[in-house]
Amino acid sequence: MNLEHTRHSLSHLLAAAVLDLYPNAKPTLGPAIETGFYYDFEFSSPVGEEDLKTIEAKMRELLPTFKEFVGKEVSEQEAREYFKDNPYKQELMDGIVQDGSPITLYTAGSFTDLCRGGHAENLSTIDPESFTLSHISGAYWRGDEKNIMLTRIYGLAFETKENLQAHLTMIEEAKKRDHRKLGKDLGLFVFSDLIGPGLPVYAPKGTTVLRAIQGYSKELRDAMGYQEVHTPQMNKADLFKTSGHYEKYREDMFRVHSNYTEEEYYLKPMNCPQHTQVYASQTRSYRDLPVRIADFANLYRDEKPGELSGLTRLRAFSQDDGHCFCREDQIQEEFAKLLDSIRKAMETYGMNYWIRLSLRDEEKKDQYLGEDATWEKSQALMKNLLKEQGIPYKEALGEAAFYGPKMDLIAKDSLGREWQLSTIQLDFTMPERFNLEYVDEEGKRRTPIMIHSAIAGSAERFLGVLIEHHAGAFPLWLSPEHAWILPVSDKFNELAHNAAKALREASATALRVVVRDHSETLGKKIREGEQAKIPYLFIVGEKEEKEGTFAVRKRGKGDIGTMKIEAVAAFLHEEIKSRAS
Repeated sequence: MNLEHTRHSLSHLLAAAVLDLYPNAKPTLGPAIETGFYYDFEFSSPVGEEDLKTIEAKMRELLPTFKEFVGKEVSEQEAREYFKDNPYKQELMDGIVQDGSPITLYTAGSFTDLCRGGHAENLSTIDPESFTLSHISGAYWRGDEKNIMLTRIYGLAFETKENLQAHLTMIEEAKKRDHRKLGKDLGLFVFSDLIGPGLPVYAPKGTTVLRAIQGYSKELRDAMGYQEVHTPQMNKADLFKTSGHYEKYREDMFRVHSNYTEEEYYLKPMNCPQHTQVYASQTRSYRDLPVRIADFANLYRDEKPGELSGLTRLRAFSQDDGHCFCREDQIQEEFAKLLDSIRKAMETYGMNYWIRLSLRDEEKKDQYLGEDATWEKSQALMKNLLKEQGIPYKEALGEAAFYGPKMDLIAKDSLGREWQLSTIQLDFTMPERFNLEYVDEEGKRRTPIMIHSAIAGSAERFLGVLIEHHAGAFPLWLSPEHAWILPVSDKFNELAHNAAKALREASATALRVVVRDHSETLGKKIREGEQAKIPYLFIVGEKEEKEGTFAVRKRGKGDIGTMKIEAVAAFLHEEIKSRAS
């Protein structure tokens, strides 16, 4: 079975079912996607989630008639006549005619659609329980918010009923782990309509986790010889005109208005243009290279409101950003250092991953900066670097940055979902645009190569990923609170506070310990600690007072015994220091 062809064929079946139920509907486009398919329609009356069961039942009713897909090349006149009442198909034909491509219609059962092909040979033979309609959303025609809003119907489709059920189970688990809900329940962050969409505010607990993520990335950067800089949040448009972002990225940038000057300013969407000015601030010799710069400043991107999604798609965020300016003979060593740090980070965070080599789309060269020869050189170099490191990769045309190819790390979370996190990018273009130079051994002026990199990417986005990866139960080193101390009754409140002080003094690590001395039963305090996903609960009462111990409960394991305060301090220090996941 070619699953992609099956999924695309099911989008035809969906359109056929919709037209059978809603004859006045206008089908537009229906591609296969990663987990299934969708089709966009214009309906004359509203269609909602409650209608999906009826549409799905109609799909199964029509399924036996989809025994083959018969394609036929037709004239433009014939095609336009066939779709004379559908302006969307007419517009699609405009593009086909302009490209000089043939116009093909495909028929299955009693349904005919404008299509390039790629179908199942016999859709009627698939298991009718291997697909389902999942949800409905709005979608602008051709993805342009200036166009009409259509109704998009999504479907899921897999090889077997069992695979579909496994995916549905994963979706239900993902709902429980939704970082937007857990973030609120655990008191990590909030969104406010007064502040604006895509602009989260981090509570003390969330800030603690963010600082831990950033701190670990800084530690890895420091080990590679990167030096941290601090750059302004807004910059003159001239900076971005030189870098190329103004031309290629301006619609995704926030413009800043001054009350006193007419100069054009923008909030920065990335750090690389500013870092070129750090490099350019003094004369560089070949002996000075590599120059390694790290930056954790906030960035801003004018994302469309409909594309914002909790912490995973924001308008304000930071990155564990780094830029290395080096000679060509230093690229291999710098690449290896970065790759080693990224590997170490993913091992620490407990995430599996694969590597995507993101290359230029050769059919859309106008979307990229730089000469063909530069791209050929940089892409060949990136491939060789990966091969020298013995790293298997998958190529992805069109995913390169507009200034150069990149190696992207695609991490898999505990539910098997994929997230693009780390990146290493080779850039021969931006240093030239900024006229960056160094003096070589012979006194000649040379242009350095710029290596862009991120270890975990955006700390804020990664926080959202980690919340769902761990279902809110962070490993000890990331947890906003390491432990709660629970007195068995109010009589032992003073003991609990003294024990907390002793624990902090005995530990070589700054411990985040909270005494829960409110007047509740011990059982309720324990349940609250479990709901708050606290890694350790230390209980003190009469016995513990006499022996100088804690009764220890570990998250997910329950009671693990009684321990002296000094022993507790030692194992907490070791667990935090090791960053055990």
